[in-house]
This record gives sequence, C-alpha cells and structure tokens, in this order.
Amino acid sequence: MKHEHHSHEEHTHGGHEGHPPHEAHADHEHAHEEHPRDQHGEHGHPPGHGGKEGASHDHGDHHSHHAHMVKDFRKRFWISLVLTIPILALSPMIQRLLGITFRFPGDIWLLWGLSSVVFFYGGWPFLKGFIQEMVKKQPGMMTLIALAISVAYVYSSLVVFGLTGKVFFWELATLIDVMLLGHWIEMKSVLGASRALEELVRLLPAEAHVVLPDGSIREVPVSELKPGDRVLVRPGEKVPVDGIVVDGHSSVNEAMLTGESKPVEKGPGDEVIGGAINGEGALTIEVKKTGKDTYLAQVIDLVQKAQETRSKTQDLANRAAFWLTLIAIGIGSLTLVVWLVLGKDFSFALERTVTVMVITCPHALGLAVPLVVAVSTALSARNGLLIRDRTAFERAKDLQGVIFDKTGTLTEGRFGVSDIVALSDLSDEEVLQVAASLERSSEHPIARGIADTAESRGLEFLPLDDFKAIPGKGVEGKVRGTFYRVVSPGYLREKGIQVENEEIQRLAAQGKTVVYLLRDQEVVGAIALADQIRPESREAVKRLKGMGLQVMMLTGDSKAVAAWVAEELGLDAYFAEVLPHEKAEKVQEVQKQGLTVAMVGDGVNDAPALVQADVGIAIGAGTDVAVEAADIVLVRNDPRDVAAILGLSRATYRKMQENLLWATGYNVVAIPLAAGVLYKLGILLSPAMGALFMSLSTVIVALNAQRLWKYKEGRGK
Repeated sequence: MKHEHHSHEEHTHGGHEGHPPHEAHADHEHAHEEHPRDQHGEHGHPPGHGGKEGASHDHGDHHSHHAHMVKDFRKRFWISLVLTIPILALSPMIQRLLGITFRFPGDIWLLWGLSSVVFFYGGWPFLKGFIQEMVKKQPGMMTLIALAISVAYVYSSLVVFGLTGKVFFWELATLIDVMLLGHWIEMKSVLGASRALEELVRLLPAEAHVVLPDGSIREVPVSELKPGDRVLVRPGEKVPVDGIVVDGHSSVNEAMLTGESKPVEKGPGDEVIGGAINGEGALTIEVKKTGKDTYLAQVIDLVQKAQETRSKTQDLANRAAFWLTLIAIGIGSLTLVVWLVLGKDFSFALERTVTVMVITCPHALGLAVPLVVAVSTALSARNGLLIRDRTAFERAKDLQGVIFDKTGTLTEGRFGVSDIVALSDLSDEEVLQVAASLERSSEHPIARGIADTAESRGLEFLPLDDFKAIPGKGVEGKVRGTFYRVVSPGYLREKGIQVENEEIQRLAAQGKTVVYLLRDQEVVGAIALADQIRPESREAVKRLKGMGLQVMMLTGDSKAVAAWVAEELGLDAYFAEVLPHEKAEKVQEVQKQGLTVAMVGDGVNDAPALVQADVGIAIGAGTDVAVEAADIVLVRNDPRDVAAILGLSRATYRKMQENLLWATGYNVVAIPLAAGVLYKLGILLSPAMGALFMSLSTVIVALNAQRLWKYKEGRGK
C-alpha cells in the first residue's frame, strides 16, 4: 500500500519548525506559537457548524489574526518611515552627500534617540522572531535580520558613547523600513492566498427560516437546526444546510461549491447543498445534515488537512533555508575578518557584514512553497477538486497512466439509445417515436431508456390505445390506430421471425441490447441500447492522452461492451469482466509493468483499487465528499476534471520550482556583491540596498504564486 494520511499533530502548516514566513511575522502578541493549530482553525473541529459559532469562528480568528498582522506591519512601517526622515537629516554622511551642514548641540543624542525608537519599535517583530528561533534551536530569517540590525545599532550606540568609528543610524532605519515594507506586502499576499477559503466559510448564512408544524415561520440561528427540521429558502437567499427539497421548484447556483457553472434545477426529492444560492423560486427543505457533517464543513476540513500535509518540496525548502542561514552567518563573519585583514576600518567591514546577512535572508525561500500550496489548494476547492493528501497531489505530476472505472465514470450508468436501424418505410426518427410512445407506460430500464432518449431529442409522444405488457418479452398497443409491438430477440425466436441484417448483427456483437419494433408481425425497425458514454469522456481521454498519459478502463461488463466503449473513446487498454474484489489486482498488474497510475472510480466498490493506485481519485462524489479511500475527491461527475487536477498538479509543481529557483538563485549573485567583491569597480551595496533586494525577491515569489489563480487549462465547463 502506498501512503498514510498524516495527522495534524505530525504536520502543522508550513512544515519546518522554523517556517520563515509565518514565524517570521512574530508581531506583538500574535506570533504563530499562539496559534499552534494551523492557519485555518483547529483540526478536529471543522468549520461549518452553522452560523457564526461554527463556520466562521476558527476561520474568523485566523482571518482577523492575519489581518491584524497586516495592520501591525503597516503601522510600524509608517511610524518608522516618518522617524527616518529626521534620522536621515541628522546623519553626518547624508549631510556630506547633500553638501549641507546641519549641526546643533545635542544633535547626535537626538539622532540616537530617534534611531533607538525605530530599532526597538520598528525592529520588534524581528527581535521577537529571533528569540523564538533560538528557543527552537532553528536559526532562520529572523536570526539574520535581528543580528544585522542589532550589530548596527549596538556599534553605532557605542560610537555615540565615545568609541572611535562612524554611526550606522541612517542605514539601520532604512533597513528596518524596507524589512517592514517587505513583510507588510508579504502578509497581504498570505492573506490573499487564503481568501478563497474565507469566501467558502462566508457562504453559510447566520440564520434560517424554520417552518413550524402550524405553517408559521420562525427565525433561528443555523447552529440550532437539526435533521428533520424544515426550512424555507426564499428567492435569492443562501441555502442554510444540506437537505432535500420537499416543496417548490427553483434553479440553484452551486458554482462556489462544486465548480458547476450552470444553475441546477431543483424540485421535490432533489438534494441541495448548504451555501448554494437559490434562484427564482421559493424552496422548502428538510434538513439532512448539520455542523461537521455538511458538505461545506467537509470541504473546508479537507482543504485544511491538505494544507497541513507536509510537502516534499517544502521539506527541501526548509532544509535550504536552514543551511542558507548558517552560510549567511559564516560568510558574514568571514567578510568582516577579510576586510579587517585587508586594512579597512571596522565600520566599513561591519557594513559589508551587515549587508551580507541581510541580503541572504531566506525570506523568499520560506515563502516559496507555502504560498503556492495555499493558492493551489484554495483554487482546487473553489472548483470542486478536493485534495485530501498533498503528497498524493504532488505525485500526480509524475503519473504515466490513468485507469477509469467504466460504469458511472466514463459512462452515465443508465441505458440510452445508441443506434436506430429502420427496416421499412419508417425513418429512424419515426421508429424511435413509435417505440417511445409504447414504452413510456413501462418502468423497465430499457423502456425508460427509449422514452428518455426520445424526450431528449424533442420528439412528441403519439396517442396510445390498448396498451398491454407482454411478460418478459416487451409491450404492445395501438399508435394512431396501427398495432405495434416493441419486443426482445427472444420474442422473435419464439414466433420464428427471422431478421437478416449486418448492421443489427454488428450492434449485437458490440454487446448492446437490441429490441425490435413490429408493425403487426412485420419487423420495421431495431433499436440498440447501451450504457450511455458521457459526452465529456471523449474530451477527457483526449486531454489526458495529450498530456502524455496512457488511458485505461476497468469494468465488470462483458468484453464486447468493454471493447465498444474502448473503441469509441480511443482508450489504450481495457480490462473486462473484472469482479469488484479483483480491481485492486488489475491496478497492481499495471503498476508491475512499471507505470505510475491513478485510479478513478466512484469510491464505493472501487475503494481497494483507489488505495492500491499511486493516486486514488474519487469522481462524482457529490455531497458525500468524505471518501476515505481517495487521495483526491472530484465533486462533479465529469471525467474532464481528472485532466484538470493533473494539470493543476503540474502547474503547482512548476510554480514551486520557479519560486525555489529564484529564492536560492539570486543569492549566487547577491552574496558576493554584498561582501564587496566588486568594490574596486566602485560597486558597493549598502545594508538598505541589500534589504531592498531581499524584499524584492520575496515580493517576486509572492506574486509568482498568485499567478497560479490564472490556471484554467483542463477545466471542463
């Protein structure tokens, strides 16, 4: 077997114990240590408990926490920036550069005082983060920033108090300004990445209109609803919980929940999902699921678990960030020693060291993977593609084959007319129309298939008299005064009626069910029925093959039926007459050929095969999203979504690679520049410029992750 679904205790969001982007933002009273259970509320208590107590509580806390952090960094940035103006004006070096002299008694003490405020107030998130990293024995980005600003501040303060040298106050202030600005922009990106989930949470209304036994309406909080209650949903309102329509007709928009763009018609007996938006008619709904059992709560819980699952790419990023921190401290120390040995004064050597440590901050590296994870998970959830296991989603990029279950996945699981053969003066359309007029009175699956096909083709049912069923053989009756029968091949054999027709023989050889239309005792037409291939299946197979994958099919049906479906869809291989317990063995057979495969099924009798496959995909799960055997759950019964999720997996991995490449690659150029290797050419970076470059790399990584929102390829609408 392939994998385990990790518990939250094993993997908190972001992986590495010193996950830079989040622990970095250790603003006052809001460090992530005080939110140890992940960004999206407590695992084990999924949102969606109804109203404000459930759906919005955990997510609301997280959302307000992140929003507070954004506000806090913004406030610290603006206050520090305002204080930086007089610091720049009072700095001797700036005055020399501008060719002005602005000195007065005590000006150095004022400069020190203002710089102290910027250091302790503006630099507090970094100093606090440094302490937290030291407690965990995981030096990271905060360690580098805190060391850089502390060394600059302490050395400059000693100069103010009498040590020979020059002060770094203007560099210190501008460095802190740039760092705060970078964190502010980054936190806005993090907040944006989780916004799709927040939108899902907000889909549930806070109150519902309960219909009392006497017919009166009472407003109650959604959290108080229980199964069996009846609620009224007026036009334009949101459906409060999952339930069954007991009265009324309307169209319901489920786009934000399932990705289905068209409004879905709902009437008595139809299921509705909490959070869907009601259209033009009023609906009375009987409550079936509440709290954590609702579709929306399960979706949010699945998304949380997916974001908690440690990614292999994240592990790589975290290890790289840790080593980059050690390298920065090492190279920074070496830079100080080398410049002192070369005869430069201590202040020059110190400035180079501070710049090296600032520019090497693994900030972008820490953000590279988590932001992509957050965007891809929220994007997939918004489109009804639910990732239960992130590592399986990551494996999906390497798939070489996809095995589909046939019935209900590639086909609709119901009989429909596939071919019509006219054998007399009647046209194909007339053969179907007459047969459907007879069969509409029968509840047999074949009869329903003929009647439904005629209806879908817009044919009118003709007047029928003297209708009678022929037990086990068919039906008969008068259509517009003429006597017709729709019968099975057994009836023809019984009556000794011979039909010699190559087309009919070919259809029978494909495993299709053939019935005959008789006018009196003359065979005037034949109708072939088969499990209807989904219109979307052809496009799905085409897309998957275009992605370089082999597409196969498993079915319990006969070889003739399997061969027909495989030929129609252009499949690479098929396995017929497979019993449910043998499906996992067939998946194993394909794997032994050296192929990495996904199994796509309905998640019921396909469970062992879903677990055996490298990636298990449950399709058409509808509102029953908790399919334990699957790694990925596709809400819509649309095989094109398999191509969509595999395409998204590849796009996500590409974004992770791009981000990791940028986050580590820029250091190859930046570190030597910061150390001063081009000093003789007059190229020298100040600590503030180093901070600007570092922040710029972080912003690039954040913006690149956001570009994943534009991913559309492979999504069938």
